Amino acid sequence: MTIKENNSPVAENVERIMKQRGIKQSYVAAQAGLSSSALCDILKGRRLIKAGEVPRLAKALNVSPNDLYA
Repeated sequence: MTIKENNSPVAENVERIMKQRGIKQSYVAAQAGLSSSALCDILKGRRLIKAGEVPRLAKALNVSPNDLYA
């Protein structure tokens, strides 16, 4: 299993929600306590999403963690 496959569907849902709401990646990264490059690496499948980052990403997007796994 690749990193990209492991991060899916969370990464795909983060990107979808950001696009739907017109939210910039840098804003989400800052709100989630990540660097912009770390979030970019997560979304592009170059870095695994850590378990503790999912709730922080959900909070930054104002959704529940379950919405990121849907």
